[in-house]
Amino acid sequence: MIDWKDILITPEMTILDTMKIIDKSSLQFAVVVDCHRHLLGTVTDGDIRRGILKGLPLDTSIEKVMNKKPTFEKKGKSHSYYTELLKTKHLKQLPILDEDNQVYDILFADNLNQRLGKDNSVILMAGGMGTRLRPLTDEIPKPMLKVGDKPILETIIEGFKSFGFTKFIISVNYRKEIIENYFQNGSQFGVDIQYVEESKRMGTAGALSLLPEKPEQPFFVMNADLLTKINYEQLMNFHKETKSVATLCVREYEYQIPYGVIKTSNDRLLSIVEKPIHKSFVNAGIYVLDPDILQYVPQNEFFDMPDLFKRAVNYEREVSAFPLREYWLDIGQVADYDKANGDYRGVFI
Repeated sequence: MIDWKDILITPEMTILDTMKIIDKSSLQFAVVVDCHRHLLGTVTDGDIRRGILKGLPLDTSIEKVMNKKPTFEKKGKSHSYYTELLKTKHLKQLPILDEDNQVYDILFADNLNQRLGKDNSVILMAGGMGTRLRPLTDEIPKPMLKVGDKPILETIIEGFKSFGFTKFIISVNYRKEIIENYFQNGSQFGVDIQYVEESKRMGTAGALSLLPEKPEQPFFVMNADLLTKINYEQLMNFHKETKSVATLCVREYEYQIPYGVIKTSNDRLLSIVEKPIHKSFVNAGIYVLDPDILQYVPQNEFFDMPDLFKRAVNYEREVSAFPLREYWLDIGQVADYDKANGDYRGVFI
């Protein structure tokens, strides 16, 4: 079991080193203290990702992103008091300070060593034709292509299962019998699997109108041609913390303009930057949605996920972006498939 003292860090520690501590501990949380163990702040995975979105480099000191006014309590109060405080304030953890304002203990709302029984569904979009991967997909759907020793879709399911998410709905169309015969109801993989069938092309969000019933909890939607080591638990926590109706995973993408870029003012030359590199965040094909957002999905029509997010924004709903810092690969072309097989052993084994 993880000792809470292992997640005490100093304000000078970098974002990168803090990420390593948070990931290693599995507690998704760190406490910033001074040399006398006085509480200075707390850091969650969400705090770090918000800093990344602002463009902070990974060697930035953690005090730049930490919560400088965390909720805490003093020692000596009853167990029921602390339990009620965690519940009423929706806290996952609570630092306890002694009479000298030193960190004395850290209480956690959940037993983080047990990640089983989560009610959130996972909807995997596996109905595409995989035309860019032909001839590999002439006889087999893209999610069933083997990377390493197993289909892409099996690796995705195992990733969710490792964080306790075991309820799956797979949207199928092209060569659907291959997927259904392999996974069946999921029992042999320790999960529960249902299927919805797209009778026509429905885009990356249209199949949501085919769900047999409306989910009661926030749910994942993911393209079934991705390989990633994302922490799905952190993603779900981020979605809930931001109180968003929809969360979009984004990936930083660099591209270089192959020419000198000119900046002018009227007819006056101000500068020339040779082959500049630009960075942008792009859609990573992984989403968390609240059930309420399904009202914006048209029935049995082609509809893409970016259009769903646009509708939510137009209706002034809360929408957030979750930056991926973990391994991620979209297997869209043969070169990507070759790279996935080259990466597999080092990343997933």
